[in-house]
Parts: sequence; structure tokens; C-alpha cells
Amino acid sequence: MIPYTDFAYFGLVAVFALPALIARALGRDARLWILAACAVMLAVQFVGERQQLISLGIFAAVQVLTIFGFQRICRMTPTRDRRRWAFYAAIAIVLLPLVLCRVLPYFEKHFTFGFLGLSYVTFRSLDVIFGLNDGLIASVEGPQLLAFLFFFPTISSGPIDRYRRFGKDWSATADRAAVLPDIDGVVQHLFRGLFYKFIVAWAVKQYWLDRAEAAPGALAMVSYMYAYSAFLFFDFAGYSAFAVGAGMLFGIRTPENFNRPFLAPNIRDFWTRWHISLSTWFRDHVYMRFVITAARGKWFRNSHIASHVGYILTFGLMGLWHGFAVNFLIYGLYHALLLIGYDIFKRWNQKRRLLGDGPFAKTFSTLATAQAVCFGFLIFSGHLNLGPTTAHQKVKAGLHASATRARAAKHG
Repeated sequence: MIPYTDFAYFGLVAVFALPALIARALGRDARLWILAACAVMLAVQFVGERQQLISLGIFAAVQVLTIFGFQRICRMTPTRDRRRWAFYAAIAIVLLPLVLCRVLPYFEKHFTFGFLGLSYVTFRSLDVIFGLNDGLIASVEGPQLLAFLFFFPTISSGPIDRYRRFGKDWSATADRAAVLPDIDGVVQHLFRGLFYKFIVAWAVKQYWLDRAEAAPGALAMVSYMYAYSAFLFFDFAGYSAFAVGAGMLFGIRTPENFNRPFLAPNIRDFWTRWHISLSTWFRDHVYMRFVITAARGKWFRNSHIASHVGYILTFGLMGLWHGFAVNFLIYGLYHALLLIGYDIFKRWNQKRRLLGDGPFAKTFSTLATAQAVCFGFLIFSGHLNLGPTTAHQKVKAGLHASATRARAAKHG
């Protein structure tokens, strides 16, 4: 069963959320029920998919053992420099299942390891490893870790939560005063998700995207670009709204993933509004680490070059996170170049004042940013034939049609 694609799934969520809501309303601890609900819902999600259940079990064992093993190393070796290689080894072990699922299908067509949501859970595991190494996470507890990694409302399509933020809600699940505000939030997210996914995204795909994809010519390509961008947003934002709302039923307030991204006045602002949990994850764990390390080691002549190289590294990896197809890598590097170009133009414009701060300039920059973003989504879609892109890889991004998700979900 693919999450949030049919109303039977919503009914199951309501059934398992009701005891948690009652417990919270009575001031009782609902954490044990949350763990039980996650276990049952994941079993239901993968019912009939024996391979996915086996993959999930193996993955869970590897991740949990690696995290607790690294925590023990951190306690025994408090100096980060002395445990550097253990840190690298932990990252490699956590990433290994995801890398295998990305690479091996190119060599073995019948490779079947993996499950829907593997990439999102991997990034949560990495967040814990980074937090332990930086001293931001003092201790990891088994029940909280399992709930964090395999919280069923967000396992298939995000958002990507953080362990420390999740822990605050986990420790406050018996807060009676928060129940009514959470129910209000659930209703808002539910109706937003229904409108986005089952009305707007469906209509765009049915009456625009499919027709533009089948039509030949340059104008059809432009039409497809805008249709795909619209579908991408409403489908993915709909999923995210459902996930955030379902989490609230259990007292877990997962961060929002979208904030009117097509109203961003520049590409830097766009990445604070689009797939927020992923972009901030890469910002904190890749970009900032690289820039700080480069500054300490004096790798570059100035901070601007370090920042630009950081963009290339960060968005190149972000592209590969979606899959190892050429179009995903080009998509990531394209956004890196947009950010570098914006940084150069912004510093140049501060002296020349070619583009001011008035309403006309803001409208122009917003429209220009939207065009650049839509062209990036055209690259991402694979419709430009930049390289081999399979339906399986588009599913991995969590950004393709629901029908395609259903067909390819068994591959993770």
C-alpha cells in the first residue's frame, strides 16, 4: 500500500491515531503506542512485499547498530580528531544500503534490495551520526531512535526531521494542552493535501501534463516544462501536507516542507522555500561543514570561492540523492550555477544598482527566478533526454506521478 494514494490508507491512519489522541487528552504517555502504530503501519504498507520487509529489517539492524556503536566510540574517545576515521566509517556504513540501491540496478536488473523511503531514513540516520560527532546529541535512546527513523507518516516522502527537534515532541507527547491545536493543524493540513494532490495535481496531470508529454515540438516542450513544474509542486506539497498532518495526530510536529516557493524573489530564497527539510539538511551537514573546513584550512583565496565550490559540492550531491542518472546530476549542478551566478550578480549590483528594490524589480526577479526553476525541473524530469532516466529513479525522488510511484515502489 502506497501512503496517501488512496482513502483506505487515511482510514488506517485515523484508526491507529485515535488511541494516541485519547491517551494524550487524558495526559497519558502515548509513546509506546506510537512505536506500536509505526510497526503495524509499516507492516501494512509493505503487505505482500516480502522483499521490502526483509530489506527494512536488515536496514534497521545496520543503522541502529552503527549508531549505537558510534555513540560508544564517542564516549570512549571524546576528541573529534582522534575518532575521525570512526566517524567516516560510520557515515560509509549508514550510506552503503542507499548507494547499493542506486548503483547495483545498473549492473543487475533484477536487484531487489530496498524499500520505499530508504533515502529519507538514511538521511535521518546521518543526522544522528553528525549530531553525536559534533556533541549536539548527548545520548541516543533506543525507543526514540526507532520512532525517529521509522515514523510512518513521513517515511515514504519526508519531510526529513532532525533527531533533536523530534526529541522535544517525543518527550512532550503527554501534553494535554497541545491536543486541540494539533487537531486544528491536522484538519488544515488534511484539506490542503486533498486540494493539492487529489484536485489540482490530478487535474494538471490529466488535462495538461500527459497531453504536453505526448505532443511533439518546441512549444509542447515549453508547455510540458510548466505542466511538470506545477504537477511537481502540488503533488509533492500535497504528500508533505498529509505527512505533517498525520504526524500531528501523534504529537509529532514535523517541519513544513514548502512555503510558496514560486514567489521567491531569487534562487537563494527559493531554496529556503522548496523541499525545505532537504535543502536545510544539505546546508547544515554538507555546505556549512565544507565552507568552515575550507576556511580553517585556508584552501581558497577568499570566502566567495569557497562558497561557490561548496554550492557545486552540495547541489551535485543533492542531484545524486535523487538518483545516479545524468539528468539528476545536471539538475543539481544547474542549481549550483544559478546560486553562484546570483551571488556574483548580487555583489555586482550592490555597486551598480542596476536592479533596485522597488515593486517592479521584485516582480521581475520573481518571474525570472520562476522561469529558471521551471527549466531546472524540465532537466530533472528527463524529458530533455540528457541521459537514461527510469521510472524507478523518478520514484526515488518522491516527485513523480502517483501511478508511477505505485508501480515502482517495490524497488524502494
